[in-house]
Amino acid sequence: MTSDPALISVTPLLAVVLVLLVAAGAAVSRLGGLGHTRAVVTACLRAAVQLGAVSLLITYVIAVRPAVLAFLLLMYGVAAYTAGRRITRSRAAWWAAVPLGAGTLPVLLLLTGTGATPTDSIVLIPIAGILLGGCLTATALAGRRAVDELVQRAGEVEAALSLGFGPRAAALEICRPAAAQALVPALDQTRTVGLVVLPGAFVGMLLGGASPILAGVVQLVVLVALVAAEAVAVLVTIELVARGRFPLPARE
Repeated sequence: MTSDPALISVTPLLAVVLVLLVAAGAAVSRLGGLGHTRAVVTACLRAAVQLGAVSLLITYVIAVRPAVLAFLLLMYGVAAYTAGRRITRSRAAWWAAVPLGAGTLPVLLLLTGTGATPTDSIVLIPIAGILLGGCLTATALAGRRAVDELVQRAGEVEAALSLGFGPRAAALEICRPAAAQALVPALDQTRTVGLVVLPGAFVGMLLGGASPILAGVVQLVVLVALVAAEAVAVLVTIELVARGRFPLPARE
């Protein structure tokens, strides 16, 4: 059985190709000493299972408005937990929910409130997922880099304190430049779109039969929204780290 000719053909051969790609990724990781051999396999297996389950779940969710809200909250919770655990293993990991919400919610409300994007479930869910995914990555990177900087440069923080800086100001002075680099991937993707990168929304719409112009407009909205959301997420994450909401690990 195959799908529309414009889409990827779903055949037994596709499964074989996917298995070969997973095996290749794991082999390269092992031979190159990258240390992620098992993670490559488990990540791909989880992706297959989770996408299958989500595909079935969304089929039901899009027809029931309360279920849409519940599904969005589930996405938000998983994103907050994942980002938080990248920053700290303590219960303070749930502070990651703050930058995720601060980045995603205002942008989502602006897009839907102005009518720029419809509020249909089939549109709202993927847009919210894209924004949450971007903020997840930005929050995790900014938080991890900020924490690492404060641990590795503890002497400089103490020096700033001795010069009269407050605890927050001293922490910001040390960790902000490195943590702000978490926004670079989103900026690079936006700068190079169409020249180097053809992102998922653009390709997906083309495969779905949309005109290149419409696909380009949708992708532009997604990219600009992501930059705005991630900028807020990074800013809030750095502020939380500077205020000590994420405990610093002990230096070895």
